[in-house]
Amino acid sequence: MDILKTIEKNLIEKENNLEKFATKSSDAERLFPKKEDLRPSFFHDTDTIIHSRAYTRYMDKTQVFSFENNDHITKRMVHVQLVSKIARTIGRFLNLNEDLIEAIGLGHDIGHTPLGHTGEKILNEISMKELNIPFMHNLQSVRNFMYISNNGKGDNLTIQVLDGMMCHNGEVLEKEYIPVKKTKEEFLNDFENSCKSQLYANKIRPMTLEGCIVRISDIIAYIGRDIEDAIMLDVIKREDIPEKIVKVLGNNNKEIVNNIVLDIVKNSYGKNKIVLSDEVYSAINNLLKFNYKNIYDNANTRSELAYYKESFNKLYYTLLNDLNENKEKSKIYKLYLKNMDINYLNNTNNKQIVIDFIAGMTDDFFISQLKEC
Repeated sequence: MDILKTIEKNLIEKENNLEKFATKSSDAERLFPKKEDLRPSFFHDTDTIIHSRAYTRYMDKTQVFSFENNDHITKRMVHVQLVSKIARTIGRFLNLNEDLIEAIGLGHDIGHTPLGHTGEKILNEISMKELNIPFMHNLQSVRNFMYISNNGKGDNLTIQVLDGMMCHNGEVLEKEYIPVKKTKEEFLNDFENSCKSQLYANKIRPMTLEGCIVRISDIIAYIGRDIEDAIMLDVIKREDIPEKIVKVLGNNNKEIVNNIVLDIVKNSYGKNKIVLSDEVYSAINNLLKFNYKNIYDNANTRSELAYYKESFNKLYYTLLNDLNENKEKSKIYKLYLKNMDINYLNNTNNKQIVIDFIAGMTDDFFISQLKEC
């Protein structure tokens, strides 16, 4: 008996038993031809993602609260694991492709900057000013795996995984998440247009039902967890959560996650879309508003925001000057460009190179580089 052929047969049979709307590994398509091994394509993509250096840097990228002396505050590494787990739970109940869900979930925030969304907003301001194009972490995640990782050669992930990362946008809540089928050319067109226009980027939708699940799971993963962090830091009290929200979702992360997941499963089973009930959708929307008003808008003081903005600009222009003047002793040469592929070097202008470098930094590395300016 050929054991490997038996394993391959078992994997095919497993996928044949998935829901009819599930994305099969046989549907997987890469930007460039690649000989696959025994691993299903999306499963293989997960391996590629978690072994990347960018994935390792998740561990020192903050979520909402930066520079807090508390080891229990959520960091980006924990967040993506929560997204992946929540999305896979929904995917298992709906009998969809968990391999695809896991790959998108673990890779979706690779493009996040140091200092969380505050850093992203500042880097976006710099990018708009310098290149007249937006910086968005979901697009940077795709850019990383297409052009930056593997020493500038890219990792040739499947378009289904790349598309899920590109379309994950966890800041936009919808009552229904309906996949939009795309060819490889249509995916590339969406990516190209999104890189030029934030308005266009906000309109794109995932090409798979699994991508839709990750998109809503991103919200589920942070909306309650951020409340727990805020309570731990005395930013809010649990009793501050409005009663009308508590009655529907609960008042702690465990209840919030469980109630939303069950609502999605009950309303989405057997459908080619992910659906929230009116009641739960309204409650999540109100909870998001509560979080923005009481947590996100108060996560940093005005002086801290001014300091972060000054810091990003100082580091950006210092590194840009180093490139323009060919200062090969600069860290951007030693730590970033030294082993980069010639295609990345020839096809990327200096301003974009600096933005790529800063976007990939952890919080601590960002601060250490700032001290050297």
